[in-house]
This record gives sequence, structure tokens and C-alpha cells, in this order.
Amino acid sequence: MKATVLIPAAGTGRRMGGSISKQYLELAGKPILAHTLTLFENHPLVENIYLIVPPGDIVYCQQQIVDRYRFSKVRRIIAGGAERQDSVRNGLDALVKDGFDQPDRPILIHDGARPLFDSKRLSALIGVVCETGACTIGVPVKDTIKDVENNMITGSPDRSRLWQAQTPQGFQYQLIREAFDQAEADSFVATDDASLVEHLGHPVQMLEGDYRNIKVTTPEDILIAVALLGGSV
Repeated sequence: MKATVLIPAAGTGRRMGGSISKQYLELAGKPILAHTLTLFENHPLVENIYLIVPPGDIVYCQQQIVDRYRFSKVRRIIAGGAERQDSVRNGLDALVKDGFDQPDRPILIHDGARPLFDSKRLSALIGVVCETGACTIGVPVKDTIKDVENNMITGSPDRSRLWQAQTPQGFQYQLIREAFDQAEADSFVATDDASLVEHLGHPVQMLEGDYRNIKVTTPEDILIAVALLGGSV
């Protein structure tokens, strides 16, 4: 069974400091979000894509992103929620409406502002999801990490056991649906989807990605992304 991809891109990009949301900023002549969609549009194991954006951006995204760049796999553009977790939940609800809620269907969730993921790793990710139910892309941390409370260091975790989580993160539909339902019942909020599955008590496998897969969040990230793409802003 081919994968369905949810792309939450409903953030306002406050840390960019500009008037335009970060996902629409141009990178090497094309909006960041268009770069991200291309990763999945061109992959043979991806069946369809659900794009999740701010409610007021739906028409803009349809015209300026999906239609302009001819993304045929974008099945629906969905209004996001107040928080990322709400946005992804809206995406899962849309899958039910469209009949893509088979229990073992691979669901990939990828940040709209991560345009540099190496899509060659998608096949391996989907394979692990089909075998184990849950897998995330990530990389080992490079720096020493400190626990800090009130500006005082309280501990230094063993760096050899620490990884930086990235996206895409993949799950079988039934598992991620159950994880979201349980999180809502427990009022549990997390910064990534793997944490919800961990909260459920299900193991999540880590698949090594690469350090190029940055999330474009600040103006400095734009410069880094341009350098990695070898292009210009």
C-alpha cells in the first residue's frame, strides 16, 4: 500500500520577523512550500498529499502553490488549527472522509518548512513503518547538551544516546489515530507526532537521516538553505 502524506504548514513564522509566512518565502526561485511538496510529488510510493495551512491561505495555496507548480498528488488543502497538533488532527480527520483510513496505511507527516529532506530515504522509512508501525527520521546530536533550570545547569545527558528528531515521521494509520485520540483524552500536548505514539506506549524506531534536513525557521536558516541548494534567494 502506498503512503499518504500530511504536510502541516499552518505556522505564522513569527521568528522570521517578516509579514509573510515562512512557508511562502522564496528559496532558489521557488516558495519553500513548493520545494517541500516536490519531495513527495515525485516519489512513486506516495499516493496522495494533504496540505494543511492557515484557514485564510487555502485559496492562495491552491492558486499560487498547487496550481502554479502542478502538484497533481495534492488531494486536498485543509484548514489548520490553533496548534500544530490540532492541524495534524484535522488532516487525519480528512483521511476518514476520503476513505484513506485503512488500519495499516502508511501515514507520513512532514513539516512544510523542511524543503531539504533527501527523498531517497522515503522508501526505507515507509518500509520500517509497514514492519513496525512507527518510525521517525533523525540525526545524532553533535553538541554537548545541558539540562538547565533557572539559568543553572542541572545535568549533562550522555550525548551518545541523544538524537535530534526531524521529519518525516511515519506511522500506520490506526496507530497514529489512536495516539491522537489518547492524547486528546489525556490533554497531552507534544511538539512532534512520535511523542504522541511514545505516550501511547508503542515503540518508535529511529532511522538516521542527514544534517541537511533543516527546518527553515529563522532568517539565518534561509541563508543556510540557499547554500545547501547551491542557488540564490
